[in-house]
Parts: sequence; structure tokens; C-alpha cells
Amino acid sequence: KNVKVRGYKVGIHANQCPGLLIEDVDASGNYQKHLLSTPEAEDGSDWIFGHENDKKEWIANYGAALYVELSDKVTIRRVKAQHGQNGICIDHVNDSKVYDNDCSFLSGWGLAMWRSNRNVITRNAFDFCVRGYSHGVYNRGQDSAGIFMFEQNCDNVLAENSATHGGDCFFGFAGLEALGDKPAPSSDFDYKRRGNNDNLLINNDFSYAPAHGIEMTFSFGNRFIGNRLVGNAICGVWGGYSQDTLIAGNLFEENGGMGYGLERGGVNIEHGSANVIQHNSFKNNRCGVHLWCAPNPAFMEKPWGKANHRDLKPATIAWNTFDGDEVGFHFRDAIETTLIGNRMTGVKREIVADEKAKTTKLDQPGEKWEPPKYPVLGDTRPVGARKKLAGRQNIVMTEWGPYDFTDFILYPRKVLAGEKATVQVLGPSGGFKVTRVTGSVRVSPMEGKLPGTITVSAVQKGVLPFSVELDAGGKRLSAVGTLVSADWDVRFYKWDPADDPREHQDRWEAMIAKSPVETQKLSAIDFKWGGGAPSAKVGPDRFGTVATTTIELPTGKYKIWTVSDDGIRVWVDDQRIIDDWTWHPPKENSATVELEAGVHKVRVEHFEIDGLAQLQFRMEPAGPD
Repeated sequence: KNVKVRGYKVGIHANQCPGLLIEDVDASGNYQKHLLSTPEAEDGSDWIFGHENDKKEWIANYGAALYVELSDKVTIRRVKAQHGQNGICIDHVNDSKVYDNDCSFLSGWGLAMWRSNRNVITRNAFDFCVRGYSHGVYNRGQDSAGIFMFEQNCDNVLAENSATHGGDCFFGFAGLEALGDKPAPSSDFDYKRRGNNDNLLINNDFSYAPAHGIEMTFSFGNRFIGNRLVGNAICGVWGGYSQDTLIAGNLFEENGGMGYGLERGGVNIEHGSANVIQHNSFKNNRCGVHLWCAPNPAFMEKPWGKANHRDLKPATIAWNTFDGDEVGFHFRDAIETTLIGNRMTGVKREIVADEKAKTTKLDQPGEKWEPPKYPVLGDTRPVGARKKLAGRQNIVMTEWGPYDFTDFILYPRKVLAGEKATVQVLGPSGGFKVTRVTGSVRVSPMEGKLPGTITVSAVQKGVLPFSVELDAGGKRLSAVGTLVSADWDVRFYKWDPADDPREHQDRWEAMIAKSPVETQKLSAIDFKWGGGAPSAKVGPDRFGTVATTTIELPTGKYKIWTVSDDGIRVWVDDQRIIDDWTWHPPKENSATVELEAGVHKVRVEHFEIDGLAQLQFRMEPAGPD
């Protein structure tokens, strides 16, 4: 009680403390990983792997502000944990109460649960628990979450919490033991109905996730009721292999803007059984409800699959409203669905279904439905308390975690860009004024209100180092960087799946020797297509890019960077210096070259398979080794 602790791997660790009361604690500023992902590309080392914890891997690998284990009837209230990696972790904690806590602006998990049951978790703020996101560039999340529930947590009530802007707002996974992906604890272990089961998620705000509002997979009997699921990048609810789930009375709005392939929109469930989706409101989603059941014979041989994935029952979708969604229903593969009394307004395509999907429509009057009563504890009202930060654009990742909108910062502080770069000037209030600029660049505006942005633009061709200094809220801030402005000739090509560039170099060379589908003349290679396309002619998938230019440079050593998704090759003066001709997510590659004064040729080749696409070229004077 009334404790302030900071600077530790675990701020407070309680073990075998039944009846423990923890209250009025500030555990901010404890352990956090130095993140290596940048605004332009993620780094795979930033992923969190929370699948193992029976040997206290969470403590060893990820730390926590507060870790409670092997304790029942615990009360945790009014704990604040910010500017760290994880907030509250409960491990084998049952029949306990967690309320009025604020574990936000963390780079991992706000609340993490492991084998914990029958807990009441209400009126907490777990906002901005996130990593692996760059707005409009990539949306990975890297298994961060506002609420993280792994390995058989059952009969919990989670009500009136705000868990917005998390990698997933809520991330639930049945567990490796539940699926049979690790040895069973005993010879008679029964895999029937193993998972995170019979939990109630009611009247929470699960919005603005880089990935999913709610992810709950391989689990049974859960109820998602009255939640707000708005602006999640992939989808509102992802319920792969879920059974007997009730999804009712929720708001699904504007989900799926950065979906992965066909996984996008409001509700997405693969291999589900007997799930009920009713009395929800769907508005302006990429897709309202998407269900499918593609063959997965390997999974059927796992213990969980053998015990639970037989004789699947149809889903029921009843008395929902759809307004402005791109697609109302999308059904694929051998999925059975019953539709009852759904209403659609302004939906572009009401139903998309393949020949294997079986749909039954019934005309029944709407049933009166009342949400269940539930226990609620706490005096705070976190839902809506941070509404000024609505939207994923307010997820600003620094090298230590999400920006919290209290300090004055420039982001990013080091910039590598094409002919222009944008730097955010962030602060809670007040204004800023640029006081000094060096290099062959122009900065605009020179002053403005916070939060704001400045644009640094090249005033000539070449590789142009620069620096900017400004005053914001009485604090002196600075940023440095290098722009590359050149005359690029860019050619785009289409390739056939049979001519995969990774396997058929001769076909690639033959293709790029022919006339391109489209050509463009640009001053920078700075393509962040995401799920889009270079143009309608080129399309979003299976295309190639060849970009060439000449750059006049003084004698020196230069570092060349690329960010690509997928394959990339770079030549300088006919010398290949970068070669990563593979499938990969947005990835940085770099090489250092020594060049004599004069004009130098640069050639970039790139191919895209499918999904997200990106291609960026950067160059800067290299410092000493």
C-alpha cells in the first residue's frame, strides 16, 4: 500500500499470498526492452512470445510492474504502471478482484493472465499497450496486448475496461498444453473442451488495435457482449477454432483498414462451431462477418483437434444491422450458416459465398434479448476517458515504447528519406518554433501549434545531410537526417505465378527486358503501398519494379539502406551490394560502399508476391566504423 517502485525487472513479486491486498501503488518505470523496429520496418526481435510460463518465463524474459502467483482471493486496485513493458501479471490466481488500475503506455501487456480463473476484472485502463506499429506502413502488434490471456483461463468476468490501442486489445489463446503442442501433464489428461472457456467480456472498449480488437482462439463458451470495437486494423473479433461463442450487442465500426488478405472487417472465424452472432451493429467495415473452414488435416491429428474438432455445427447470424459495409457476409469452403432477420443498408455486396458454403435463410421475428447482469467493481470510468486520442494515428512508437502525450519530443529524431521528410513535433499543449536549420534543405512551417509536423524538403539534387533545432514548450529539441533527391526512372512489370522470381531468374530477366506495364518518373523511391497497388494497371500482387538513376557525389563512404516487401537487389555502378531475393515482411537491408567523386549509377530491382508491399531507398554519408 502507498508504494512507489521503479527500475526493477519486476517491481513487486507476490508468491503464495492468499487474501493479499495491493492498492495505491505506482510501479511505473520498470523494465522495458529497447525496441529495434523503426517507423519504416519492423524488427523480428521485438516479437513477444508468451506461450510458455510454467517455469516463470514471463519474469525471466519480459518482467512486470506487478507479478502475483499462486494466490487466491487477491485484491489489486489503484495500481499505476506506465513507461515499462508489462503491467499486472497474474499466474495461477483465482477468485480475485482487479479494478481501478491504470496500466497504460506500455510496450507489452497491460494485464497478463496465466491459468487464472473466476476473477472479476473491471474498470481498468489498459490503453496503448503496444509495439510493432507504424501508421500506414505496417501493423504487426508483435503479440503486445491490452489484456493477454494464455493457457486455460476460465470463468472470468472482464467488464467496463478500456483496452484501446493495444497490439491486440484483447488476446486470448487456449495454450500449448491445451492444444497438445507440449507434453500432457498426466497420462489421463483429457483434451476435451480445453481452452480459455466461459469468460464474459462485456461493455469494454477494444478499439484501434494494430491487429485485432478481440482475439480468442481454440476456446469454448465465451461471451462477447456490448463491447465497442472500432477502427481495428485487421478485424474486430478473430475467433479461429472457437465454439459455442456468443457475440451479441457489440458495435463493429470501420474495422479492417489494414487487413491481411481476406481476414478483415468485423467478425472473422475459421473452423468455428455453433457460434452465435446476434443483435450487433456493423458500420463501414471492410466486411461484416467472414466465416470459413478450409481443410487442415495436420491440425486434425493434434490432440485438441481429435478431441474437439468433429461434427461442427452451423453458425447462427441473427438480427444484426449492417450499414455501409463493403461486404455484409463472406462465406468460404465447407461452412454452414443460418441467417435470420439481418438488415442491410448501403452495403456494397450483401453476401459473397463460394459453391461449397451452405447458407440457410429463415424469416423469423426478432427475439427480445437482454444482456446478462454482471458484477462490477471500482469508482473510475476508463471507457472514453482518453477519447481525444481516438484512432490508430495516435500510436506513435519510440525506441522504448508508445508515446504518452505528456512530454515534448521530435519523432523520429533521425530521418532517412527521399526528397522530403516529415517530423512530428509532439507535446501536450503550446507551440513550437524552428530556431536553426543546416544543410541544403527547406523546413516548413517554421512555427506552429502542438502537436504538429514539420516537413524537411530538398532544395537541390543529391545526398543531402541536414539538421533541425527547435523550441517546443520551452524544451530544446533536435533532429538530424539525410535526404536523397534524384531523377528516377521507374518501370513496373506483371509476372505469372508460374514465373516466381525466386525460382526462375532467367524468366525475370526476360520479363524486365520487355516493355513494362507502366513507367513513372519520380524524385524518390518511397513506396509504402501497404495492401494497395502502384496503379490499377499493375495491381497489388505479383509485380516487379526496376528503378534506375544517377547521383553526383563527392568522394566518401556511403551507407545505402532499403526497406522492402518482398525481394530486393541493389547495384551501384554495376556492383551488386544488396541481395535479399526472398519473401519477407517489411525489412531493412543495408550496405556500405566507398565511392570516388563523380556521377554514379544506381539500380534497384524488387518483386512483390502478395499481401503488403513496400519499397524504399535511402542513402547517407557513412560515419567512421
